[in-house]
Amino acid sequence: MTSSITDHPTLSRVKAAFPDTTFKASEFRGDTSLIVPAAKLHEVMRFLRDDPDCEYNFLSDVLGVDYLGYPVKTEGRFAVVYLLMSYPNERRLTVKTFLDPSIDTSGIEPDPALEVDSVTDIWPGAEWRERECYDMFGIRFRNHPDLRRILTWEKYPAHPLRKDYPLRGRGERETYRVVEREDA
Repeated sequence: MTSSITDHPTLSRVKAAFPDTTFKASEFRGDTSLIVPAAKLHEVMRFLRDDPDCEYNFLSDVLGVDYLGYPVKTEGRFAVVYLLMSYPNERRLTVKTFLDPSIDTSGIEPDPALEVDSVTDIWPGAEWRERECYDMFGIRFRNHPDLRRILTWEKYPAHPLRKDYPLRGRGERETYRVVEREDA
């Protein structure tokens, strides 16, 4: 039995709860994605968790995507993607929000356009995942309890998973002190 995007019951619930918001949705290989405007993200995520007909009680992952050079036009260069699971209803939903940078992304300067609300108050498990997204892509999460780098050091000069970051780095490795076996 095949299903279509119109079969996913969550979409009609979200549309009814937010009649003044424009959403987009897609389906690929049985997985449904809901594209939410960044300004409404936190409100929609809380609804998805708290609504008894939705009840997405598990946040599986938070990840960033850089669409620089992507062959298909997207709504923004960066996306923050949330993978949700409703165990009581046995449903999965992918929620995406797109962000477009307002300044050059090759440096480390914080871009006010690359910022969304944190969902750590809804799903506490999002804390480390949002930190990883911040560290690797430079996307900041408002109201995050501890937004700092998690995989690179605090003064790391860039965000290494951005597609405009050079594959060989910008000389970070050359400044490492070589540790010999005898030093350990």
